[in-house]
Order: sequence, then structure tokens, then C-alpha cells
Amino acid sequence: MTDTTRPAPYDVAIIGGGPAGLTAGMYASRAALRTIVIVGEATVSQVTVTDFVENYPGILGGINGFDLAERFKEQAVAFGLEIASGDVTAVSRRKAGAYEGWEIALGRNRIAALAVIIATGAASRRLGASGEDRFIGRGVSFCATCDGPFYKNREVAVVGGGDTAIQEALYLTRFARKVTVIHRRNRLRATAILQQRAFANDRIAFVWNSEVEAIEGGDAVQNLRIKDVKTDALRDMPADGLFIFAGLLPNTAPFEDLAAQDGSGYIIVDANMQTSASAQGIFACGDCTAKRFRQIVTACGDGATAAFSAQHYCEVLKGESY
Repeated sequence: MTDTTRPAPYDVAIIGGGPAGLTAGMYASRAALRTIVIVGEATVSQVTVTDFVENYPGILGGINGFDLAERFKEQAVAFGLEIASGDVTAVSRRKAGAYEGWEIALGRNRIAALAVIIATGAASRRLGASGEDRFIGRGVSFCATCDGPFYKNREVAVVGGGDTAIQEALYLTRFARKVTVIHRRNRLRATAILQQRAFANDRIAFVWNSEVEAIEGGDAVQNLRIKDVKTDALRDMPADGLFIFAGLLPNTAPFEDLAAQDGSGYIIVDANMQTSASAQGIFACGDCTAKRFRQIVTACGDGATAAFSAQHYCEVLKGESY
């Protein structure tokens, strides 16, 4: 790991070590910019807990998400990218060497850089159901890859109807004897091929137009209280575990006073990944930004664009632009 106490400023500091951040790191390092990626300790990139990625271009047959992330990291480091670990609490305007730049608060350490790229991604959204917090780690999970093996020959439920929910439900059938997908609408929004696989799997059942009102049990989850969203009728559904994939919340809280965000907390960027920060040199990319389509491949494209924009910004700042 990099010694973050060194006083010399970086050209580019990237906050977040997922596909967007590592791609930005690779492009910036390859452009001969002194670049560091800060990997959060309290947050986990969504790709690293994805069991199977089959739609990343050039990788026929699919790949485990963690393995794909490791490939990103290995390639970026080969171009000279430095990596540090820690949770960023603030970014503030500060002199960076001979130039105006930014200071990133990282625990007791401080990192100075001319340009900053925010690539902090997003985390799983909570349901807000009664008992949810109590049973996290005791039957409530947000990661089938992490916890699926604990439910061999047991019955579990999955909340959600998107790609992640259905992909993880399919994965859970490797262990559980029954997987019930609970969705608040009457149809899935997952891609067609995932829907086909789920409907064809005899271990997967569906509960439509419903949401989890309460999670109940003793030392672990035993029962789910299900509410019909159309009639408000309640019923009990026995379950040994509940896996929640009900959308994402962006990891952008430390930056709310730095760059404009939409109503859901996603950072607003332009086509060049430039934020609205009053002082220039702050970019953002990947799942933490306001965008329509969140996929690994789009995060990578965002990261490359952000790195190119940061490169241009640094060159102009240092009077080296072509």
C-alpha cells in the first residue's frame, strides 16, 4: 500500500476502487499522471460481491466479479497506479504544491492532488421493514455470494425484480431448496434472458405486488410478514433468510457540500464527468453519478472519460496543454 503521508501532491486522486475508479486510474496513470486510487474500508464495490458477470465485452463464458475487479487492479497498477486504503471524510480546496488543488481527508492522513475523481459507487438500499436492522447478519443479507452457502437445503426469499435480484436468486438455487422472489410489481424489470432462466427454474417461486412489512424470528430469521400493496392484506411466509436487492443508494454523503446532487443523492455531471463544484478540478464517474444505466461497462466508460478530463485539466493548470 502507498504511504499517504508524503507531501508531494498527486496529479489525480481517485476516491473509490470499483470498475469506474480503477479504469480512471489506469487511464490517468497511462497518461503519465501521478495517480492514486483510495479504496474505501467501510464500503465494498458491488462488482466484488457479484457471483457471475456474463455481459462484460471480450470475456466469453463469464467471470466472477471479484476476479474481474482483480484484473482491473492488476492492469492499472502495471501502468503505475498507486493504491491506498481508507475512508474519505472530506475534500477541501487547498494549495497543492505550486498550484491550487485539493486536500482529501483520509483518517489522520491527508492527500493533496490537483484533480479529484469521485467514483464511490453505491450501496444496497434498505427496506425499512420492522426487524430489518435487528436481523442483519442473522438472516438478513445483501450479498448472496457471501452468505448463500449458509442456506443449504433451506428456504430463503429475495426482494427485488431487477437484474441483480434475479441473478442472485438464480445463484441461491445452488444451495437453497426454495427461493421466493418478492416483488412489489406484477412483472420483473430484469433483462429477458435472466427472466427466462428464473421462470424455468423449479426452485424459484414468485410473490407479486407485495412487499416485506416485517422480519420476525428468535435468534435468526424465521418468518416474513408480507403485505399486498394493492389490498394491504397481510400474510406470513416462513423463511430462513432474506436477501435484499431493492435498489441502490449512492455513497456520496461526504461530497454533498462539494458538488450538486439530484434528489436521490447521485452526483450530477456533464458529458465530460465534470461536477458543479465551484472550484474546478472535481470530476465524478460510475454508479455514484446521476445516470440512466448502471453497469460495469458503463462505469468503465465513465472512468475513462473522467480520467481524460482530469488529464486535460491538469495540463491546462500546469501550462502544458497541447
